[in-house]
Parts: sequence; structure tokens; C-alpha cells
Amino acid sequence: MSRPLPLPADLPPDGVAVARALTGRRSVRGFLPDAVSRERVEGILYLASRAPSGTNVQPWKVYACAGEARAALSAELLGLHDAGGGGHAEEYAYYPTKWREPWLARRRKLGWDYYATVGVTREDRAGMHRQHGRNYAFFGAPVGLFFTLDRDLALGSWLDAGMFIQSVMIAARAYGLDTCPQAAFTKYHAVVRRHLAIPDAEIVLCGMALGRIDPDAAENRLVTERVPVAAFASFRGF
Repeated sequence: MSRPLPLPADLPPDGVAVARALTGRRSVRGFLPDAVSRERVEGILYLASRAPSGTNVQPWKVYACAGEARAALSAELLGLHDAGGGGHAEEYAYYPTKWREPWLARRRKLGWDYYATVGVTREDRAGMHRQHGRNYAFFGAPVGLFFTLDRDLALGSWLDAGMFIQSVMIAARAYGLDTCPQAAFTKYHAVVRRHLAIPDAEIVLCGMALGRIDPDAAENRLVTERVPVAAFASFRGF
């Protein structure tokens, strides 16, 4: 397991817990099978529901699955993945069609660093396929969450949903749980909506694994880098 990240030097004492929740959030790709109760999931969603939204419309919707429902969904998705995708495609573009710097270099570094933790080389296409398939098993997490929006909402609601999803991940840390937001599910949105009774009028934004981190999973040794504040922030009048 990685050490806690350093905190700002001027952080007041009563802000440490919040700061630890933020710096402790990570995309975990190896979970223990320990069950997470419905009450705990509801507690996380209750805390996250305080996320802001334009004119307080609160546009997000959540579909949670565990137990047999989660297992049945994973089984079908893994079968499709291993069979080559079955003609399924994403219903919206998460990534750009053409990458450029600095985004390309960051994307590549994450990919190769991640595969290196599990011993998958650049030539090991089968290993990459197998590791990508673990998305559809929620990386072993006992709970899967799916986030949707009504299709007729505008771009601002996507921003609202992003703030809510981040709040879910931080709220999970309050319970000692971890998460992994997953765009991989969008390719099989039709399958997800069939299993979870999601109406066609809602667009599936992403999935999320939720559970307790497996401290022995090799994947969880990866600590992703962040560029310094000076690289993305401008200040005037300070």
C-alpha cells in the first residue's frame, strides 16, 4: 500500500480529515469480496446528494447492484468482452477522436504504469485484454453503481453529474471504502440498462466499483501522478 500523500503546509487542523479524504481517493482496481450493506450505500449517496447543481435541479440518477444482480450483469459483459464486443458501441464519446499533447503522454504513462504493476508488457495483447475485462467484474468489488441523466438535459447537467460522482467517491472514503469510476461500461450501455431496468430516455454516463480495497492486489501499488498547481492554474491580484 502507498503512503498518504503530503498535505498543504498551511492546512488548519480541522481541515485534515477533508484533505485526507481528497488525497486518499484513488481508482482502486483490486477489491476484497466483503459485502457492503444497502444502508452503507444509501449513507454514501445521502452525503453525496449535497453536491451542487444548477438551480438545484439535482439531475443525477443512480442504479446500484450487488449479489446475484451484479453477478449476472458481470457474467454477460465478460462473455461479450471475450467474444469481441458483439457489435456494441459507446453511446457518447468520452475520449477525443484524436489525441494531442500533453494529454497523449499522460494517457500512455498511466496505461503502461498500470500494466507494469501486473506484469503485462506492451506486446502482451492477451494480457491487456484480460486485464481490461476485469472492469466488467468491477475489479472484484461487491457493489456496482451506475450513473445516468435524462437525455433531454443540457451540458450543464453533465457538470452537475460530475460533481455528484466525485462526491460519491469522497463520501465512500468517510466509510473506509474505495471506488473506481469506469467509463468502460458505456460500450455495453444496452446490456446494463436491460439488467438494471434503466429507461432508454436516460443516458448511461459511467459505472463505478465500490468496496474495500485489497491491500495485496498488485494493481493497487500504482500511485498516479498529478501535475503541479502552477501547470494548470493562473493567479491575478494575489
